Amino acid sequence: MRCLSCHTEDTRVIDTRVIEDGSTIRRRRECPSCHFRYSTIEEIEILTLTVDKVNGTQEAYDKEKLVRSLKLPLQKRPISPERLKRVVQQIEQEIQAKARKDHISTTTIGEIAMKYLRKLDKVAYIRFASVYRSFEDVDEFADALKKLSPKQRKYGKKKG
Repeated sequence: MRCLSCHTEDTRVIDTRVIEDGSTIRRRRECPSCHFRYSTIEEIEILTLTVDKVNGTQEAYDKEKLVRSLKLPLQKRPISPERLKRVVQQIEQEIQAKARKDHISTTTIGEIAMKYLRKLDKVAYIRFASVYRSFEDVDEFADALKKLSPKQRKYGKKKG
């Protein structure tokens, strides 16, 4: 890696630490020429993945598009940027695992995103699902809400 100060071509790694859930590495570096020190962060990146859209077209996977689609339903919700970043990493890991021959459908990406949003924040999940599933009326919205509610247990009469 090139030095940020003197632009020497090669720097030395002094320290390496795994951070967060193991998918990010922080490296402390030093330039052998000018002794400038700095840190770098390395994250897993999905590289050669093609997204098959519903209309039949294809486009390259875009992490920022995923992040934007998650940030919208999370507006004004108590989710920190760090927590969102972890969820995006988890979603991307599942996307990579489910991709076939470097292809994945937008439908699969949407279903994965909804699964993680449901765990993260139920309000954001409903917001996302209402757009993603194109709810046509209040009944569809109510059905989605019912599925989020914890099942009520029915207790029989106590024999005695």
